[in-house]
Formats: sequence, structure tokens, C-alpha cells
Amino acid sequence: MRFAALLLAGALWVAPLAGQSPVHIAYECPAEDRDTFGLTCSPEEPCAVFLELSAVEAAGARLFLAGNLHTSEVTLYGILLASEDSGKTWAEPIPRVKASPLEQIQFYDLQNGWISGQALDPLPRNPFLLRTDDGGKTWRRLPLSEDTKYGSISQFWFDTRTHGELLLDNSRGSNVRQELYESMTGGGDWAVRESGNRSLHLSQTHPKNDGPWRIQADAAAKTYRIERGFGTKWETVATFAIHVGDCR
Repeated sequence: MRFAALLLAGALWVAPLAGQSPVHIAYECPAEDRDTFGLTCSPEEPCAVFLELSAVEAAGARLFLAGNLHTSEVTLYGILLASEDSGKTWAEPIPRVKASPLEQIQFYDLQNGWISGQALDPLPRNPFLLRTDDGGKTWRRLPLSEDTKYGSISQFWFDTRTHGELLLDNSRGSNVRQELYESMTGGGDWAVRESGNRSLHLSQTHPKNDGPWRIQADAAAKTYRIERGFGTKWETVATFAIHVGDCR
């Protein structure tokens, strides 16, 4: 059996290539995490930990997946996975982001990209973007505001490497509350352009079903398939196990 090397937190570990067994993301459930997240797990009643993949985006041959690790009750970490060879091997280019799921990805060109996220405790707050200008080799965190801000980024879009818009959603039940922001600095600074108790809209958004990549959940196999489109056909380039382990 051939294996692909996966770099995680400075240590080398191996995962089967696509087409064989699914990749299993490592999670050891340290005592610190059990205390921080209030996990009440035991050998008799373990807490299952799952991978959720929410977005896929390509920048040339580089491929990026955004998501999180979570139990049935709490989000543990946001996670970013990257491949330099169109899905054959994978690495985590940044440390996992505690209690902050990563949700949307956009690359304007081969170098400039953004990923959205926010903290959960348990309400969404302090939304942020991760920003790269070197094709995803390094990322820096850009908060929407220096002050505590409640809500999540429902959409964002950059039409140049510097100009973009963002929708912050702080709706509760039937009470709709949204704010429209604009940045002229690639996400470094944001200004409120509109707010109100109604649905707002970006000037431009990512076209639905646009692009050659997609994530497909396979309930029967309990995996995510990363697929590349060729006309009307889709080819699986990698699979990831949804269940990554148990806290005991």
C-alpha cells in the first residue's frame, strides 16, 4: 500500500492516498481541551469528535479546505487543510483555531485569498478573516473590529485584491439584523456602509456551483469526498473520514 505524508503541528504522520482508505485527521483530545471545552467524557460514555468541511477553493495547483473539529455539543477547532499537488497529499499550514470554525474561502488570484471565521462561546462573536498574499503559504488574522462584535460572516467577496464587501449577520430567531461592510485595504480595515433589521446583499457574490471543485458528504461511508469536475463528470481526488476519534 502506498502512503501520503501529512504534516501536522510540526510532526510527520501518514495517511492513505485517495482511492484507498480515507484520510483520518489526527486529534488526541488532551486534558487541557477537556477542561477548556467542558467535555464530560469517560471510557463508558466517550465524546465522539467529527470533522466538518465547509469550503474548498483552488489557487493554481494548490487546493484548500476549510472546516472544523467538533463534538455533538461544542466546536473545538477551526481547521485549514492545504494540498500542493491537487489533492494527493495534505498538510495544515496554520495552527488550529480554538473554538472558531472556518467557513468560506475565496482566492482572487493565485496569491491573494481570504477565509472567514468567528469565535463560538456559544454565540458567534468576534468575526475575522484569515488573509494570505503569498498563495496560502502564510496567513494572518484580520479582525472585523477591535471591539467585541457579535454575529457571523454570512457572505464576503473581493472583486480586487484590495476591495471587498462583507455581510455580518446577528439575527436571532425571526429578528433579522445585518450589517454591510466595505474594505479598501484587502480586509485590513472595514467601514459599515449599511445596517438594519432586514436582509442586505453584497454588490457581487461568488456564483453558485461555479468552479471545478466541490465537497460531497457520503453518509453511508461516513466520509467527505473532494471532487474535481470535468464537464458533466466528477472525479474523487481525496476522501476524509468524518469521525476522527473519541474523547474518553
